[in-house]
Amino acid sequence: MIEFREVSKQFPDGTLAVDDFSLALPSRKTTVFVGTSGSGKTTLLRMINRMVDPSRGTIEIDGVDISTLEPVKLRRSIGYVMQNSGLLPHRKVIDNVATVPLLRGVPKRTARANALALLDTVGLDRKLADRYPSQLSGGQQQRVGVARGLAVDPNILLMDEPFGAVDPIVRAELQQELIRLQKELDKTVVFVTHDIEEAFLLGDQVVIFRTGGRIAQVGTPSDILANPADDFVASFVGAERGKRSLHLESRGGSSILVDSAGRLAGVLDEAHPAGAGASAQGEVTA
Repeated sequence: MIEFREVSKQFPDGTLAVDDFSLALPSRKTTVFVGTSGSGKTTLLRMINRMVDPSRGTIEIDGVDISTLEPVKLRRSIGYVMQNSGLLPHRKVIDNVATVPLLRGVPKRTARANALALLDTVGLDRKLADRYPSQLSGGQQQRVGVARGLAVDPNILLMDEPFGAVDPIVRAELQQELIRLQKELDKTVVFVTHDIEEAFLLGDQVVIFRTGGRIAQVGTPSDILANPADDFVASFVGAERGKRSLHLESRGGSSILVDSAGRLAGVLDEAHPAGAGASAQGEVTA
């Protein structure tokens, strides 16, 4: 478990990025930090692997105060995936994935064999192993970034807006891939996004931030949708504008979900009885 206790961060220029933040992040679940730019969510993420140290307060991983741990060693034990993949352009895919294991002393042959297996895990053809990042699509680069983040089999995987730089179709594919990976690998994932739809799709626990790293609301997606804490949260999730007020209409012999503006939100799957988790053809997040 990751636990923040009364954590604050003020940068040298006087900016108070995080103000008195306390929260426990459950193990083997996905916690999503969501908020606008300047809400402190990325700063908090980077505190977990000590890329940023707090000005005040403590952060513990499984009861250990991380300020007592050597930063580089800590970072190499935690997976980290960033928005633009952060791949080394002069190194082949296989060597990018094997970077951290090699730094930790894993023999090159073993590290490369494990890297090939990780390409399978993230849904990439092994034929891509000898290509350079510039020879890959944006979605492929992000998958390589995820593989690299998993290369040391970390208990914790940090993901800083990892799908923000790809087109919507690829982004949807990568989101589903992450859901699949989390079911298979059972990691503690901390995911940062500014997109509430992505947060509700991926998060077991969602944390909505105000400016300064202050919590507006924390809970499951269904809890937040059903009971927004205040007008700010209601506006952020779209409740006050009726975006999530859906109703059924019959068109062409099918039952479809329509929002308050008359826009198609999805097609009701009649195979799922009411209350048993109806699904939709297409992306329905409400």
